[in-house]
Amino acid sequence: MIIPHRCILQTSSTNASLISTSSTIANIPAAAVASISNQDYPTYTILGQNQYQACYPSSSFGVTGQTNTDAESTTLAATTYQSEKPSVMVPAPAAQRLSSDPSTSPSLSQTTPNKDADDQSRKNMTSKNRGKRKADATSQDSELERVFLWDLDETIIIFHSLLTGSYAQKYGKDPTVVIGSGLTMEEMIFEVADTHLFFNDLEECDQVHVEDVASDDNGQDLSNYSFSTDGFSGSGGSSSHGSSVGVQGGVDWMRKLAFRYRKVREIYDKHKSNVGGLLSPQRKEALQRLRAEIEVLTDSWLGTALKSLLLIQSRKNCVNVLITTTQLVPALAKVLLYGLGEIFPIENIYSATKIGKESCFERIVSRFGKKVTYVVIGDGRDEEIAAKQHNMPFWRITNHGDLVSLHQALELDFL
Repeated sequence: MIIPHRCILQTSSTNASLISTSSTIANIPAAAVASISNQDYPTYTILGQNQYQACYPSSSFGVTGQTNTDAESTTLAATTYQSEKPSVMVPAPAAQRLSSDPSTSPSLSQTTPNKDADDQSRKNMTSKNRGKRKADATSQDSELERVFLWDLDETIIIFHSLLTGSYAQKYGKDPTVVIGSGLTMEEMIFEVADTHLFFNDLEECDQVHVEDVASDDNGQDLSNYSFSTDGFSGSGGSSSHGSSVGVQGGVDWMRKLAFRYRKVREIYDKHKSNVGGLLSPQRKEALQRLRAEIEVLTDSWLGTALKSLLLIQSRKNCVNVLITTTQLVPALAKVLLYGLGEIFPIENIYSATKIGKESCFERIVSRFGKKVTYVVIGDGRDEEIAAKQHNMPFWRITNHGDLVSLHQALELDFL
């Protein structure tokens, strides 16, 4: 059953007031370039984002900020962005959005990458038994230098402000159309979450990461396992993994919980590049129309963000990680429906609903180590404060211009 208006999808970071980029500077000063390239940032600092806007004549963005590396198209479903995974189908950039807030923007402080990866701290866990696997453990490239930590709503996609109508009000859109599109997408998110990802069972058993209960999984073959008749009930259950005894059944209850998260991972991995496989032909077509409509309404916000995501993904020494305040299961459904499954492997998705952004950052640093550079990209105060706490550079996204500037900084190898 689809339950609209669940507060789960309304992320806290989107309540932060939007701040637009300050006026552009005609040229990037040589001193600024040297400063960006050579900073080692022993303490957290902020660097003006407007230094990256030399190629963009105005903060109003009357024309699209395209680069030569991207193929242009106005059709959502037909555009393929070229990267190391050329099969990804993503929306294309269109006209850029006008910012209505003239205040200046806090921005990025950049650290210099350390090329010595800590091999000993990141062991390859793939050969271990599934039931004994440590959460978050993956084999790490010894050349990894940078980890980009992304917020989701109002940073990569526009979603929460569609539901509330604030986007329509801010940018002069038809509120009926905007809110209707948001509600339709919300309905699809819960349809996928409830029907395919066990959200009815897992809503009260939320986890930060898909592997958080993996140690309770005994590796049983689930090919013929009946989830509907195994007696599991998530309502009122304990989502804490600190005890081996669950409120509703102890070890057995935790094992069944782990089975569900294992299945969630399998479904995500299978459909990360083809979410239409989870939908009927009619719903698949409806999703394509809806994504195209939202992309037009938001002036190609997602398409512009994807330019940076794919550029980062194409670098062998960089990785994209998603930290969202949406609960984990609906967040996974949201990522799939917006066509971001190839960008974010499920092991690189974290939900901060239970523990907050700062604690999520701690987990990620523990996973990747302290010798890599972390760059935080988001729209809210919570991720900015968490970034400051960990001495991580922070790039604020408040408007379309900030996304264009981010891509330009990445192309110029400032990031």
